[in-house]
Amino acid sequence: MPELAALVSEHLAAATASPRGRSALKIIHDGPLRQTVIALAGGQKLEEHNTPPAATLQVLHGRVRLTSPGGDVVLSAGSLEPIPHERHGLTAVEDSVVLLTAVNREP
Repeated sequence: MPELAALVSEHLAAATASPRGRSALKIIHDGPLRQTVIALAGGQKLEEHNTPPAATLQVLHGRVRLTSPGGDVVLSAGSLEPIPHERHGLTAVEDSVVLLTAVNREP
């Protein structure tokens, strides 16, 4: 498994070079557990979407804004935040990389 520091560098470079301003890689898929590294160039968004049954967001690099009807929160590198159990979005305040950990229902 690649080191997180290497994934941060690799996907941040890919996101800033991409016309869509993002790059992602699922690094763990074990039963209902998923972990994904997501890089967003500054100003880029993941539009509002539904939440899995349980999830956290850890900021590995940069600053992001987690948005939801219950209120927005700005997270900096090192922050770990549970994802609200409602529709939510994510905006990169600056070039950022996050680790999304989610537990999904098994089919």
